[in-house]
Formats: sequence, structure tokens, C-alpha cells
Amino acid sequence: MTHMEYGQFCPIAKATEVIGEKWTLLIIRELLMGGSRFNELQRGLSLISPTLLSKRLDWLVEHGLVMKKKIAGQRGHEYFPTACCQELQPIILALGGWGMRWARSNLTDKDYDVEMLMLYLKRSIVTEKLIGRETVVRFKFTDVETYPDWWLVVAGDEIDLCVKDPGKDVDVYFTCGVKTLADIWMGENTYREAMRDGGLSVVGHRALTQNVGAWMRNAIFVDPAFSRVE
Repeated sequence: MTHMEYGQFCPIAKATEVIGEKWTLLIIRELLMGGSRFNELQRGLSLISPTLLSKRLDWLVEHGLVMKKKIAGQRGHEYFPTACCQELQPIILALGGWGMRWARSNLTDKDYDVEMLMLYLKRSIVTEKLIGRETVVRFKFTDVETYPDWWLVVAGDEIDLCVKDPGKDVDVYFTCGVKTLADIWMGENTYREAMRDGGLSVVGHRALTQNVGAWMRNAIFVDPAFSRVE
């Protein structure tokens, strides 16, 4: 598999030869956000093929950004960012912040992927802000035909994302379109405004519905100067 070569001694050129191929930065994003298993990484990237993901991971392993470890007692491997990869975190965050400020106009309807949104919401749960040993949150997306219903089951620090009813009592119900919730997560709207406008319904115990933003935080890229805060 051929890779980019710029033929320059410039460190930016050499860095781009390692991390500038399509999907590579997004794979690094997923690793830095806690993804470690192949299926989890693929879920966060949605459109990447398994073959290409495997090749990109091997490339990152070869260049020292990723450690590949066999899962004890199971088939398959896990992938972990090395110190070299961890040093990219402020760069990834800065790039995300730049995108929030300058690339929002590039968003189209096809970019609002429900699976990616739910993965991000799972990562956004602040477990210590929830009440009790277990909290179950159900999401119903009115504009999704395949898998419109999702559940987050939070037990301590463990969070499970389900597309099948886990058979547990639900504490909070969300009903809305994918774009509505994605826009809130990206700081372009607030829960209160979306509920007031009729685009979002949040039903459940008052202790949880009145402060959703405290236990399900916005994207880490959101700059308060550019977000809708209420």
C-alpha cells in the first residue's frame, strides 16, 4: 500500500506523511477518546471499511503511535495510544475547536449519523452527577427508520449502549430528531430552547430532567464564546 511522500525535510511534511492519510486522524481521535477494540473503533468511524481500518492501525503500530495487544482469553486485539500518540491530543483538540468555529457551514443532513451521536453521548456522561446505583436513559429518534430506539445504562462507572430494550426501568426519556440532539451536543442549541420550541421532549425524574447538561456534557471542542448557553 503506497503512502504519501513529500520529499521534504520539513517536520510538518514528515508528520503529515505519518498521520495525514484519509481516516488516520479520525482513528487517532477515537483512540484518544477511549476506543480500544476494533469494533468500537469502526463504530466511531462508520463509513470506513474493516480492511482499511486494519491497514491504518497496522501503519500506526509500525510508526510507534499505537500498541497492539491480544485480548486475554479471547480472540482479537486491543489498540492503545502510546506516549507518542498521546502528544497529539492537544493538536486534535485544537483542530476540533477550529472546526467548530470555521467548518460548521460544511455540515449536511447526511453527516448527522445516529450511531456516532450515541457513541459520543455515551462518552459524555458524567457518572458522578447521576443519582443512585443505576440510571437508564432511553432515546427515541423520530427521523430514524433503522434503530430509532437507543438505551444508555449507567451503573457506577460502567456505561452500556444498547439498541435492544435491556428490560430495565427507564429514568429519563428523550424524544427528538438526530440533528436536534447533535446540535445541542455541539453547543448550537440548549436543552431548554429545544424543549421550548417543541423539537425535544425530555420526560423523567425532575432531579435529572432539570439539569441534563450537568450529567450529559457538551462536546469537548465547544468554545463557550461560540456556544448557546442557557
